[in-house]
Amino acid sequence: MTYKSNLKRATLLLTGLMVGGKLFAQTPDSTSLGTDYVKPFSSGGLRTWSVGVHGGMLTPYTIFGTNSRQDFKNPTEQIGYGGYIKAQILPSFGIQADFLRGKVKGNNSAQVDASGNSIYSSFSTNINWSAALSANITLANINWRHDKPFVQPYLTVGGGYMSYTQKITNAGGQETNFRADGKATKEVFIPVGLGLKFDLAPGVNLDLGYQVNFVQSDNFDSNNYGSTNDRFSYAHIGLEFALGSRKKPQMATHNPVSSMRKEYLWQNQQTKTLLQQQIDAEKAKNDELRNDLNTTNANLAKLTTDSDGDGVVDVNDKCPNTPPNTKVDGSGCPLAKPVIYVTEEDRKVVKDAIKNLEFDLGKSTIRAHSLPSLDRVASLLVEKNFSLKLAGHTDNTGSKDLNMRLSKDRAESIKSYLVSKGANASRIEATGYGQNQPIATNKTSAGRQANRRVEFTLY
Repeated sequence: MTYKSNLKRATLLLTGLMVGGKLFAQTPDSTSLGTDYVKPFSSGGLRTWSVGVHGGMLTPYTIFGTNSRQDFKNPTEQIGYGGYIKAQILPSFGIQADFLRGKVKGNNSAQVDASGNSIYSSFSTNINWSAALSANITLANINWRHDKPFVQPYLTVGGGYMSYTQKITNAGGQETNFRADGKATKEVFIPVGLGLKFDLAPGVNLDLGYQVNFVQSDNFDSNNYGSTNDRFSYAHIGLEFALGSRKKPQMATHNPVSSMRKEYLWQNQQTKTLLQQQIDAEKAKNDELRNDLNTTNANLAKLTTDSDGDGVVDVNDKCPNTPPNTKVDGSGCPLAKPVIYVTEEDRKVVKDAIKNLEFDLGKSTIRAHSLPSLDRVASLLVEKNFSLKLAGHTDNTGSKDLNMRLSKDRAESIKSYLVSKGANASRIEATGYGQNQPIATNKTSAGRQANRRVEFTLY
């Protein structure tokens, strides 16, 4: 047993190694694993470049600090717009070049005169252009169960350079340029942002973002006041479009973990398939050997087999499939059965049963004193294997439907009782005729009594 067990294990191990070798030679593709499959740790099958456009609101208010600490206490919202081009380096990391234009306004300056009144009523800054290079970090684009997530939260941080023109209005309503020569100011700024991208279609994303821009000077709002540099925020909505073939997934929304899971499941299924093929081939060989052995055994068994148990072997049995306990001749054919006749004594047993038969009024329940004579009928049916027809009849009292149902139920009640005593149910027929076959007039009590009967026909 130990030798056979070790041989079996060695055979399975060898089969596994052969299957593994075949699998390593196979490479799954998008046909077998779906259109979103890309070989893990590769970027050749992904779209890595994208462009985006957006528009939104610009305001000097930011989430960092309160309005009272700004140079102008009351921010107002103005329109801004921009775009970007992005190169995705990794599924969760990309570099993007941003462009932004718009206007930033505020009023009620924090700088006051001796009477506590604001020196300036408002400022207005036109962002002629701004260019920045930022890192885009996707926080969550991995899901074990889905090819790509529906939502990708992200963070951005970078550095840039902008050109803007400032104007300021004093308390008297006079507006002046920040620079006497009217030229634009150019300054370095640091953009920091966050947002959510929603997958609308393959390669098309809805972009909702918020960005705070830290200007590296205190002149953005035309008022060098306080100890901190100026900053402004930009809340936007836009669309991102992936560049390249529509057949390729976008790297930023692609799920490499899902591709790894698909490849693992595919390899696992291929292993099962090849192993099953090996097992099926071995089973087929075993089945062929078993069929040959069975054929040989069957040929040998014919010389001694008596399939129907009648005492005559099959090779000599001219009447196969003889019912059990049937007496046969030397060739296996049934002997002629003696004819059994219904005697006067048999008829007397049936007549006594009919004479003593009574039911509860309007019911199919047999009264107790009728059972002994029915027992003798059951014994006769069992002993001589007679057939019996039971015909139930009623008088014309009540409706035809009720009488038909009552006559049928009474006949069936007698049949059920006889069967319970051992009689063959297939040799007993129970039929109800209702009031349709009277043997006497229904106008008298005696006639109706005669019509309420169950007839027994023995044959």
